[in-house]
Amino acid sequence: MDSAARTKHVENIRRDGFTIVENAIEPDRVEALNEALERLEREHSVKPANNSFEGHHTVRIYNLLAYGEPFISVPTHKNVLPVVDEVLDPGCLISSLSSIAIDPGETAQPIHADDMVIPLEKPHRSIVCNSMWALTDFTEENGATRLVPGSHLKPNPDYGGDYETIPAEMAKGSVLIWDGALWHGGGANRTDKRRTGVAMNYCAGFIGQQENQQLGLSPKLVKTFEPRLQELVGYSVYRGLIGHIDKKAPFQLLNADAKFKSIWDV
Repeated sequence: MDSAARTKHVENIRRDGFTIVENAIEPDRVEALNEALERLEREHSVKPANNSFEGHHTVRIYNLLAYGEPFISVPTHKNVLPVVDEVLDPGCLISSLSSIAIDPGETAQPIHADDMVIPLEKPHRSIVCNSMWALTDFTEENGATRLVPGSHLKPNPDYGGDYETIPAEMAKGSVLIWDGALWHGGGANRTDKRRTGVAMNYCAGFIGQQENQQLGLSPKLVKTFEPRLQELVGYSVYRGLIGHIDKKAPFQLLNADAKFKSIWDV
């Protein structure tokens, strides 16, 4: 993604609350993700959670980084992370990485904002930026994410309220990126086929991550990650201050030769 395209996507998010990066993901990567998710679902006998938010006919698999490739290559993708870096800042963290497979018969998810559990008055600066990778085509009929454009500039919605929405329709391999304050929800699947996506979610480096990456991932696994991914899962220090250990960065526990300067030393 060149700088002009990146700027355009960031402008879309600032104005409308969302953008769609078409044909963002390589076809072979999409197929590898689909195959891996199908395998995990079989091996772990994953079933719907049976609640109104996660769905009664929706299969979700959480903490995907713990399963290694092909998930490890998702957070740092060149057509997604640069946009997120500008919406939040380069000190952002992985909030969660999960899959969402909406099966036939699922009803629409309640309209909500991803950051509405954080007690801050709105509107406020972006503190959450999330993305949905389309591993199948997303259509209005099969449950494409429903959006309320411009709602990221408003107070929180009434959870599950009745709002006028549009479907985020996109082809397989495309990615929807949105401000976590945007009102949205998964759509109803009125077809006879599954709609599958990967939810790659990020948050600002100064707030808590949705999934506890430090306890959810073994240090032995994280040590194999590239440095940028180590930072994204939380082995980092935000602006040289937040998250240090006795004036050392957590990534120095993984890499003995790594260098770090605290905010005071800088």
